[in-house]
Amino acid sequence: MAELPIEIALDDERATQRLGQDLALALRPGDCLALRGDLGAGKSTLARALIRCIAADPGLEVPSPTFTLVQSYDLRIPIAHFDLYRIADPDELVELGLDEALGDGAVLIEWPEHAGDALPSGRILIEIDEGPEDSRKVRLNGPDQAMQRIRRSLAIRAFLGAAGHDDADRQFLQGDASTRTYEAVTTAGGERLILMDAPKRLIGPVLRDGKRYAQIAHVAEDIRPFVAIGSFLRDNGFRAPEILARDLDTGFLLLEDLGRGGILDDQGLPVTARWEAAIDCLVALHRTDVPRHITIQDGTAHTIPPFDREAMLIEVDLYLSWYLPHKLGAEPSPRLREKFHAGWNGLIDRLENASKSLVLRDFHSPNILWQADRAGIERIGLIDFQDAMIGPAAYDVASLVQDARVAVEPVLRDRLVARYEHARRRDPDFDPVPFREALAIMECQRATKILGIFVRLKKRDGKPGYLRHLPRIEAYLRRTLAHPVLHPLHDCYTEAGITPSES
Repeated sequence: MAELPIEIALDDERATQRLGQDLALALRPGDCLALRGDLGAGKSTLARALIRCIAADPGLEVPSPTFTLVQSYDLRIPIAHFDLYRIADPDELVELGLDEALGDGAVLIEWPEHAGDALPSGRILIEIDEGPEDSRKVRLNGPDQAMQRIRRSLAIRAFLGAAGHDDADRQFLQGDASTRTYEAVTTAGGERLILMDAPKRLIGPVLRDGKRYAQIAHVAEDIRPFVAIGSFLRDNGFRAPEILARDLDTGFLLLEDLGRGGILDDQGLPVTARWEAAIDCLVALHRTDVPRHITIQDGTAHTIPPFDREAMLIEVDLYLSWYLPHKLGAEPSPRLREKFHAGWNGLIDRLENASKSLVLRDFHSPNILWQADRAGIERIGLIDFQDAMIGPAAYDVASLVQDARVAVEPVLRDRLVARYEHARRRDPDFDPVPFREALAIMECQRATKILGIFVRLKKRDGKPGYLRHLPRIEAYLRRTLAHPVLHPLHDCYTEAGITPSES
């Protein structure tokens, strides 16, 4: 069924500006927004607010393209702003570069009625009618997929209003490898908050036993695990953001902003003291008893899943399914698959008696925020833990010392591992020998998985930027494979050119 048009009443110019932000945060490359309305209806006000939001610059100069006919902006999403009031023939759009602009980014068009039939059929029509004083009535209509994006963005605006921040400014902050996105929200009083938009997801086909990949790998499908694990962390003295407002069913959270300071310096290199503090945080976490179930505010209980054999195996299978075909130009042979699975099953058997703890799963530099005004473990701000499991404590150590986004040199890696071991030697349940073995297995498991994920992000999800990290992950694997416990897997990696190395 086609999406019905959206009708919005705007009380004043500020409301028009807010709608511009809401549309900006729903915009995607290839979108064509056709703004129709009389002179003075507010088309330029809406377009200006949209462009400034995408630019993350509320003071950006956005001149009217009345005389230039088109004004281009090289932004996160490239924008071409057309004004067709003065064109004499729709064919002029070819010379103005409409097709090229749609291929590069998104397009805003004022006076679209002058284009005749030259606009794409999938355009989003925005009709603006003037009302009394500065009020406006806006009607939006377009393709179903685009309308769904716009409705969700407008739902976020309503969510902010229900939290007492209807006049807040919104800006895109970041997306990640999942379907989650984040916004920076600035309230009317100047407070900075974070909006998490995490729609419930069921991605991919059913693979086995009626389950999808996310279900087998225990990847969170809604925001309840984030709420539950965040509550556990805060209750135990860790620095996770406070949740200020929530809509658990829709997938919206309004969070405390932990700032932008990370554990890298201005050149993007590790700050040793901050990485040591991150290790200290893991030591504290691995000494903390973890409940199996956590009840959250709506009365539901989140069961923390185990990092079990099925989860480990389906993750490393991404290496076979995505990385090897990308690397070799062909599917892996049945012989290689059999040896790979046999090797990994044997390694997972060896993890049976490894020390277990809460595994945050993505404990690396993009998800660690430095809290300069705090002390102890609270200096480490934690923001990505919705996929947490109970599994080998060595996993998060591996995640940190083999950071997927920044090179951790062997000297720093060894220093961090030694610091962890020294701190835990006084724990009666810690033995450094099996820990080192578990660490090698977890380093290999994580790197193997990431190689597959980063290729999948490029080929399936259209996110090619992740491929630049492959050489780093391959280098980590070469070092890790030198550990004797990983010898049964050597052939599975040397076929892809990843040869064990001590360097």
